[in-house]
Amino acid sequence: MCKVKRHKTVRPESQGCTHSSEQDTIVTDFLDEKRREINDRLAELKPLIDEYNRLEAAATALAGVGGSAPSAPAAPVRRGPGRPRGSKSRTAATRRRAAAPRAAVAAPAVAAPRRRAGRRKGSGTRAAQALSFITGQPGITIPELAAKMGIKQNYLYRVLPALEQDKKIVKQGRGWHAKG
Repeated sequence: MCKVKRHKTVRPESQGCTHSSEQDTIVTDFLDEKRREINDRLAELKPLIDEYNRLEAAATALAGVGGSAPSAPAAPVRRGPGRPRGSKSRTAATRRRAAAPRAAVAAPAVAAPRRRAGRRKGSGTRAAQALSFITGQPGITIPELAAKMGIKQNYLYRVLPALEQDKKIVKQGRGWHAKG
């Protein structure tokens, strides 16, 4: 049995270890092949690196010349605080509105309430679905309704009060009833 110590084969003569030269040949052939592959790839990439360096020098030279704005890499778009991942920063119109000075003195006595963009709470498909379940089973509770609809309860705690505000349903105790 041969013992390997730091990539060198130690051959005790008493154990008759004779395959060391075959292994050395295989390893040497493998290393020569990998060196050749690396050198071929380097030779293949060299022209591309040269072209990159020429283009970089040209871009630097053109940066100081007048005309259109230099095509420097744009700063990454950051999302605003509280905005979900994947959303961009505010639109230009929203930025203008946020930056516009507010007239404190000339404000009317009764200002119109600002509406949020999008549809109102309780006006979507889930609200209609919840209303149909409540109509079919008066006195249904939010946990029962969530189980029937296959959604989480917290969503219904937002939708049902909006339906109640629209006077489509009414809450009696823990259950909900359709107004009819």
